Amino acid sequence: MERESFEDEEVAALLNEYFVPIKVDREERPDIDNLYMAYCQALTGQGGWPLTVLLTPEQKPFYAGTYFPKQTKYGRIGMIDMLTQIREKWKHERERIVEAGDAIVQRMNEFKAESEPGSFDEEILHRAYQTLASSFDEQYGGFGGAPKFPTPHHLMFLSAYAHTYDQPQALDMVRSTLEHMHRGGIYDHVGFGFARYSTDQQWLVPHFEKMLYDNALLAIAYTDAYSLTSDEQYARVAEEIFTYVLRDMTSPEGAFYSAEDADSEGVEGKFYVFDRDEIEDVLGLEAMHTYCNVYDISPEGNFEGANIPNLIARTISDIAEERDLNELALRTDLEEYRQKLFDYREQRIHPFKDDKVLVSWNGMMIAALARASKRLQKPEYAQAATRAVDFIWQTMFREDGRLMARYREGHVAFPAYVDDYAYLIWGLLELYEATGDSRYIAYATTLKSQLISLFWDEEQGGFYFSGAEGDPLISRTKEIYDGAMPSGNSVAAWVLARLAAMTNDDELRAYAERILDAFAGSVKQYPAGYTMLMLAGMQIMNGTEEIVVSGKVEDMQYQQMLAEVQKAYRPFATLLFNESGVAGEATRKLLPHLQDKQSTSEAMTYICEGFVCHAPVTTLEALTEALQPKRS
Repeated sequence: MERESFEDEEVAALLNEYFVPIKVDREERPDIDNLYMAYCQALTGQGGWPLTVLLTPEQKPFYAGTYFPKQTKYGRIGMIDMLTQIREKWKHERERIVEAGDAIVQRMNEFKAESEPGSFDEEILHRAYQTLASSFDEQYGGFGGAPKFPTPHHLMFLSAYAHTYDQPQALDMVRSTLEHMHRGGIYDHVGFGFARYSTDQQWLVPHFEKMLYDNALLAIAYTDAYSLTSDEQYARVAEEIFTYVLRDMTSPEGAFYSAEDADSEGVEGKFYVFDRDEIEDVLGLEAMHTYCNVYDISPEGNFEGANIPNLIARTISDIAEERDLNELALRTDLEEYRQKLFDYREQRIHPFKDDKVLVSWNGMMIAALARASKRLQKPEYAQAATRAVDFIWQTMFREDGRLMARYREGHVAFPAYVDDYAYLIWGLLELYEATGDSRYIAYATTLKSQLISLFWDEEQGGFYFSGAEGDPLISRTKEIYDGAMPSGNSVAAWVLARLAAMTNDDELRAYAERILDAFAGSVKQYPAGYTMLMLAGMQIMNGTEEIVVSGKVEDMQYQQMLAEVQKAYRPFATLLFNESGVAGEATRKLLPHLQDKQSTSEAMTYICEGFVCHAPVTTLEALTEALQPKRS
C-alpha cells in the first residue's frame, strides 16, 4: 500500500489537497493503534494492518478499512475513488458525517462499559487448556491452520499447567510445537532467530520479518521447556536466539533494537534464501551434498524457485541414524558449513533494521535473558540484561521521573504505556532472581507506584493503556486480549502478584486479584485467548511459595544451593537472596521479613508455602529432593 498509494504522486496530491494525512508508527503510538483498530473492527467486523481510518477534526472516526489499492479492482474500492467520494460527502453532507462519527464513538463507549466483571476461578484455567487442546495441530504443532503464529505465551501457560496439574498432554503440545517451529523455515537456520509467523501450516515459509518480542518470548518458552525436560535441544535453541539478538539486535549502549524487515532490495526473503549453485560455490561439492540433503535444498527450490533451509522432513538425528553416522561429528560438520554460509550471506544487502528502542520490548528481552541466566547458569546473559536496564534507567526517564516509551538516535519520546511498565517490571524481577542485586526490586517498586497512579481505573478495576496525563485521545482503552504479545493488563497482573509475594504486600496482591475479576466475565467466553492472564491467575492461586537462600556469598554450598534453586522449574515460586552480614543489608532493608532467616554459619535454604516456613534445608541433597514437583 505504501508503494501503490502513499508514494504515488496522484494519490499524494489528492490526500494533501483535501485531507490532513497522518502516518502513525503503531509501535511508537500503540495507544492510537489500539483505539482506532477497535473502531475499525466495530465498523467493518474485521481489522488488520495497514489500518486506514478517516476522522473528523475532533478525532472521531467515520470511515475505516485496511488495505486499499490505488484503483478500484476485484470488488475492493481503491484509494482514488474512496478519497474522491469522501471529499464530496464532506463538502455536501458534512453534518451527517459528523453525526455518524458521534454515534460510532457513543456505541463504542457503551460496548466498553459492557466488559464483564466476574470471579476468576480454577475452572477458567482448565477450560483454557481444553480449548487449546481442541485446536492443537497434531501433525505440525501449533494451534489452528495457516497462517500460524508462534504465540509463545500459549506454550508458557501449557508448560506451567503441565507442571502444576501433572498433565503430560499439555507438555506434549509444548514439545511438539517447539520442535516443529525450530525445524521449519520460520527459524533462521543460518543466522538464528525466528521470523514473525509462518504463511503455511508446517512452518516452512515465513513472513521473513524478525521481531524482538517474538524472539524474547520464544527464548522464554524454550528455556522453560529445557527446565521441565532437561532436553538439551531446547537450551541450544534458546542460546541461538540470544546469539542472534546480542549480535544483530543490540545497540552499542546495550539496549535492544525492535525489528528487521522482511524485504531486502525490494524482495521479501531475498536475504535469507539460497539456490543450490550458491551453496556449492561456498561449501564445495561434497559438503554441498551433505548440507543440501539435511536442509532440504534442491535445484527446483522450495520457495519461489529458491530454497529456505529447513529440517521439516527429517531431523539431524534422523539423518545420522539413517546413514549410520556419528551424530556429534555430523553436527560439527554442519556447524562449520553454517558458519561459511553465514559469512557469505553477510555480504548481501541486509534488510532494513528498525533501530528504535522500545521499553516494553526491551523489558521482554531482559526477562528472557535473565530467566535463561538462571535456568542455564549462564551469567553472561544476566550481564547483557543488566546493560539494557542500565541504559533504560539512565536514558529513558524525563526530568520529572516519568518513564518514556521510545528512544532513537539520542531522542526520547512518548510517555510510557502500561505495556512498558508491566514488561519492564517483569524483566527487573527476573533479573533480581538471576543476580540477587536488590536495586532491581527497588526499581520494580518505583515503577509499580507509577503504574498504579497513572493507569489504574478506580471504578472498574484494571489498567488503562495510556496514562492519565497522556495525549488527549477521544477515549482511554484497556487491553486484555493476549494476541501476538500478551496484554499489559495480563502482564501487570502477573508481575504485581510476583512482586507482592516477594515483598509480602497484601495490598499489591489485591490489585492483581482485582485485574482478574475485572475481566473474568469476558475472559470466560474464550479463555484460550488470554493465556498470559491464565498464568497470572495460576500465580495468584499457587504463588505463595517463597524460597530463601541464606549464607555467605563466598561459601561454596551457598552458591550450589542458589544454582539448584535457579535451575529448578518452579513457575510460581519467588527466590530471595539473603546474604549474611553487610552484603545482605540492602536486601533486608527492602524486605524486612528476611531478618529472621539469616544464617551466620552454614548455608541453608528456607522453603515457605502458604505463609508457613518449614525447617531450613541444610544439605544440597535435601534441597534437590525438596524441589521435586508437588502436584495440585
